[in-house]
Amino acid sequence: MITRAWMTLLLFASLGSTLAQPLEDPPIRPERTEWRETSRYQDVIDFLEAVVPKSDKLHLRTFGYTNEGRALPLVIAGPTDSPTPESIRSRGDTRVFIQANIHAGEVCGKEALQQLVRDLAGGQFSHWFDHLTLLIAPIYNADGNERIALTNRPGQHGPIGGMGQRPNAQDLDLNRDHMKVESPEARCLIRLFQEYDPHVIVDLHTTNGTVHGYHLTYSPPLHPNTPAAIDQLLREAWLPKMTQKIRERDGWEFYYYGNLGGRGEARGWYTFDHRPRFNNNYAGLRNRFGILSEAYSYATFEERVIASKHFVEEICEYAATHAREIRQITAAADAQDLIDQELAVRAQHARSPEKVTILLGGAETEPNPYSGARMRRRTEERRPEEMYEYGTFEATVTETVPAAYFVPGRLRAVRERLDAHGVVYRELKEDWTGEAETFAITSTETAEREFQGHNERTLEGSWQAAGVETVPAGTLVVPMNQPLARLTFSLLEPRSDDGLAAWNVLDNALREASSYPILRSRDRAVLGATEGAGQR
Repeated sequence: MITRAWMTLLLFASLGSTLAQPLEDPPIRPERTEWRETSRYQDVIDFLEAVVPKSDKLHLRTFGYTNEGRALPLVIAGPTDSPTPESIRSRGDTRVFIQANIHAGEVCGKEALQQLVRDLAGGQFSHWFDHLTLLIAPIYNADGNERIALTNRPGQHGPIGGMGQRPNAQDLDLNRDHMKVESPEARCLIRLFQEYDPHVIVDLHTTNGTVHGYHLTYSPPLHPNTPAAIDQLLREAWLPKMTQKIRERDGWEFYYYGNLGGRGEARGWYTFDHRPRFNNNYAGLRNRFGILSEAYSYATFEERVIASKHFVEEICEYAATHAREIRQITAAADAQDLIDQELAVRAQHARSPEKVTILLGGAETEPNPYSGARMRRRTEERRPEEMYEYGTFEATVTETVPAAYFVPGRLRAVRERLDAHGVVYRELKEDWTGEAETFAITSTETAEREFQGHNERTLEGSWQAAGVETVPAGTLVVPMNQPLARLTFSLLEPRSDDGLAAWNVLDNALREASSYPILRSRDRAVLGATEGAGQR
C-alpha cells in the first residue's frame, strides 16, 4: 500500500529527476559522427556558446590566446553572478581547475569535458556547487588540435577520422613548458593559476605504451619537494577511494600511471618524470593538488571518453565532500616556512618496499578503415603480475633553502620568468651590505641532444661563504618565506634539474664564468633589511 508520505517522496524524486535530466542536445561532434571524429576548435566554441546559456550556474570566458591567436575558452561553473577572478576568489569555495587537450592527439578529455558542461547545464551534480567552483578548459592546445591527420598517434584506437598533433604551433610540447614558459599557452595558463588560484589542478591525457589491464591510470605530483600533506591525501585517501568507486560503478580498474621497464631484479612498473616542467608536478610545487589522468590508448575512443568523464566526476565528488580539508592543506603549505630546510634539486625513481600487483593485459590489432594503418584494441584479458613499483622519487642531490636569493638587475630574462610565475621579489633602491654566499662552479656541460629547442645545461659546484658582500641597488631580492618558495627554489638553484640555468636562460652570464651570477644569503636579517625596497 502506497501511503501519502511515500507518494510525496516519489513526487519529489520524480521532480528532482526531471529537473536534473542530462541534456543530449546539442551533441558533441563524436556523438554526431558515431565516434569517428573528434571536435575541431570551432565545434568546441559553438558547443559551449549553445550550452552555457542554458544555466545561470555557468559562465563562458577566455583565459588567453594560442600562438596563432585562438582564444582559449574557460567555463566557470558555480553559484556566482560575477565570474571575475577577484569575485571567484572572494567566495571562499574550493576551486577545481580541469584542463584537457594539452597534447592535441589525446582528445578524449576534450570530449568528456564538453559532456560534463552539458550535464552541468542540465542540472546534474548541482550539489557540487555548495562547496566548489569549477574552472573548465576543454581545449588547451587549440592550435595543435586543428592539425588533424590520420597519421597522428599511430596505434591509438581512434578516432578513426584523425586527431590533432602533440605539440603546439611552435612545435613545443606544452607539457614540458611549465618552467621555461616559452609558449603563449603556458604563460596564459600560469596567469590563470595566479588569478583564480585553484586548489586542485586536473590534467586529462591519453596514454600509450605498455599493454595493461587498466582503463585509466593517474598520477599525483611526483616531485619530492611536493608538500607531504598533499601527497598523503592523494595517495592514502582521494585516489584509492575514487578507484574503488569506479570499480563498483563500471567494473573497470584504474591505477597509478606507469609502464613496464627494467630487466631482471630491476623489472618493474615505472612512472614518468618528477620534474616540474610537467603540469601535475608543477602544481605540487605551487602547493596545489595536481592530478594527472591518462585514459588507455587501446580502449575505444568512446570508452576513453567515458572513463575520462567518470574520473572527473569522482574527482569532483571527493573534492566537494572534502572541500574544507583541501583548502586547509593548501593554506598550510602556503604558510610553511622552508628556510633552512633541505630540499631536492635532483631526484631518481624510488623502489617500493614490497612488490605490488600490476594488471597486464592484451590487445588485438585491426586496421583503420580509412587509412589502413594498424590500431590496437584492448581485450578483456587481465593478467596480474607481481613486481616492484617505481612510482615515487627520492632526492639524489639536496640543498639548503636560503633566506633569500639576489638576482642582478641585468639578468632581465630571469626577472621576466619570475614575473611570469608570480614569484614575489623586491628591488633594492640602495646598496645592501651583509653576509652572502656564492656558488663556485667546478664544471658545466650542455647536452649534445637538443630538446624543445634547448641543449640543457648541467652545473656542478657548491655554495661557499663569500663573507660580507655589498649588493648594489637595482638587485632583486627574492625572499624564501613566500608561498611559492618551493617553485622559486627549483627555478633559481644552480644545480636544479629543471631550473633556469638548466633551460639556458643564464647562458650569457655563465659564459666562461667561474661562479653562478645569482648570490644568496642564509641570514634571515636580509628579510627585514629589505622590506619596503620596492616589492613586486
